Amino acid sequence: MTELSRSDQFRFDLKATDGGARLGEISTPRGAIRTPAFMPVGTAGTVKGMYPKQVRELGADIILGNTYHLMLRPGAERVAKLGGLHAFARWPHPILTDSGGFQVMSLASLRKMSETGVTFRSHVDGAYFELTPERSVEIQGLLGADIQMQLDECVRLPATREEIARALRLSLRWAERSKVAFESQPKGRALFGIVQGGDDPELRVESARGLVDIGFPGYSIGGLAVGEPQEVMLRMIETVNPILPADRPRYLMGVGTPDDIIESVARGVDMFDCVMPTRAGRHALAFTRFGKINLKNARHAEDPRPLDEESDCPAARDYSRAYLHHLIRCDEMLGSMLLTWVNLAYYQTLMAGARAAIGQGRFDDYRAAVKEGWARGDIPAR
Repeated sequence: MTELSRSDQFRFDLKATDGGARLGEISTPRGAIRTPAFMPVGTAGTVKGMYPKQVRELGADIILGNTYHLMLRPGAERVAKLGGLHAFARWPHPILTDSGGFQVMSLASLRKMSETGVTFRSHVDGAYFELTPERSVEIQGLLGADIQMQLDECVRLPATREEIARALRLSLRWAERSKVAFESQPKGRALFGIVQGGDDPELRVESARGLVDIGFPGYSIGGLAVGEPQEVMLRMIETVNPILPADRPRYLMGVGTPDDIIESVARGVDMFDCVMPTRAGRHALAFTRFGKINLKNARHAEDPRPLDEESDCPAARDYSRAYLHHLIRCDEMLGSMLLTWVNLAYYQTLMAGARAAIGQGRFDDYRAAVKEGWARGDIPAR
């Protein structure tokens, strides 16, 4: 893949629309990000089971790093001394970091919330940490992230309206503090606000309008894919996106399945991340244009076919299902590595196809073809 253009400033250019779907490009000093974009998750500074060069060659313009995990190990100050996360991980292209808010949500039994921030015990060694909006931004700055997130409180659904409202209003106050803390960082980086509000349309509107009033170069939609049905998630996107500025990128956090992604693109979302393709690869599950294929199943034991003989990905095209099944049954790490490669290749192919379809004004046809392929499913060997 040819090297994408670089810019001294953070900028989003909307190049085309097709219905609600958007084709664009984010410019950063470390390179451009073509949207719609899927960001492979590099939780602890690595996309599990993949070399950085492989991830890049699949078409990824950007990866995600995790503030919470990198704060605990090896520590943001240590990463900064070693040249920042880009040099540390050998990934010279754009990196987005989350704020740590989602991980804090998952540590409900180990945390204490306050107006100041959140105090919690490390799941690694039990040490106490305090994460405030200012400290979250400081950590992300030390890591050198090109796109950073405000600290927010993410509420797991279902939740009461009172609890959702309290969390979103706290997140708005933290958004203002995060923005002030971010002002000292180098030009070319960007801080995104995070829309909260759970599954309540009125609260989602309140959160989105509050963030737009504060003003950010990009907006994330958080607190979804945390237990609610897909139709609820899509309705929240439809509620929020008309309020967010059309000239700023929109990032749906932690989503998701290929169907979630393609439906969200149709509703105007530009950026996605999820651990699903890498986690599924470690658990014998392959994502293909035929749907999901579970390589643990005994029916693959003597199947000489590859997962997809037309795929550009060598892992999907060149290895038999019988061999992949054998690796999984023997618990060989190569099996997880190959299936992770297959899955990330599928996700990047899905996004490249979406970008091409939007540019050509045929996104609805592309969307239907993707869904038809998954509905048809894989054809067993004769």
